[in-house]
Amino acid sequence: MIRAGIIGSTGYAGAEIARLLTGHKDVEIKWLVSRSYAGQPYEDIFRNLFELIEKDCGDISIREMSRDVDVIFTATPQGYLQGELTGDILDQCRIIDMSADYRIKDVSVYEKWYGIEHHSPELLNEAVYGLTEINREKIRDARLLANPGCFTTCSILTAYPLMKEHLIEKDSIIINALSGVSGAGRGAKVANLFCEVNETAKAYGVTNHRHTPEIEEQLGYAYGSSVTLQFTPHLIPMHRGILATETARLAGNASYEDIKLIFDKYYSNEKFIRVLKKDVCPETRFVEGSNYVDIGFKTDERTGNIIMMGALDNLEKGAASQAVQNFNVMFGFPEEEGIDMIPMVP
Repeated sequence: MIRAGIIGSTGYAGAEIARLLTGHKDVEIKWLVSRSYAGQPYEDIFRNLFELIEKDCGDISIREMSRDVDVIFTATPQGYLQGELTGDILDQCRIIDMSADYRIKDVSVYEKWYGIEHHSPELLNEAVYGLTEINREKIRDARLLANPGCFTTCSILTAYPLMKEHLIEKDSIIINALSGVSGAGRGAKVANLFCEVNETAKAYGVTNHRHTPEIEEQLGYAYGSSVTLQFTPHLIPMHRGILATETARLAGNASYEDIKLIFDKYYSNEKFIRVLKKDVCPETRFVEGSNYVDIGFKTDERTGNIIMMGALDNLEKGAASQAVQNFNVMFGFPEEEGIDMIPMVP
């Protein structure tokens, strides 16, 4: 039985990790840390877990917790973990971090895009980027795992096979991505009030969204050289979901069958990635509540472009269930344990 702790357990991602681990047959949740709710019963905060998690929220340091558990999930804001983590803590337990603190290898890029100083850059080289389908072998032995977020997971997986095979011009990618409101977190913000987000849609972070360099870095690894792309996120009035539409110029002539073979080469054996039938476009409602990513594509002979589309649940494959998927790989469990959920419709 693996002993687990969750820091930031009362945010949306932290609560979803707690829910998933409750259904995992090989995990005991030892700590649910939340400074805001310390001392309060967890089941009173999340009534969906009534009589399922009978434990109070605690307030314990990551150093203290590391001596009492085998793995810590940190569902915390940017800057927390990199200000607390040390090699000594990693000697005690393994860390799965939901923030961007260890996703970007170049510390100067992190500090530029996030506007904060990095306090443990010596750990960046050790951190493994937790995109399971791409880095599975590295994840097995990781002590520090940087779990990707929702926009990045969807954007990278949708384009990865064609970038890996040089089938698209690397600097031609334009990504427009839509997110449900839960992607903005559980914190009380005027911009996230019902009256502010309902019956409207808006772009934000135009030209400067902080997930841009992460997507560029990972697709650059796939291509074999640096990549520059355009990424524009949008907020739309739904609870969950990411839909990424990615337009790029094809590097040569390729038929639908040629491209489908490439996607199948990389994803046909991946349980949680579904490449859809011809002319079928992904929809967020068909991945909701699951760890699945649905991918579709269509070529445009008139422009010479390909339009790639991906959909996932931002709280699942875009956060919590991918963290549990990585946990399973790290500890040698079946990859689908605790996250083998069929999408919910409606």
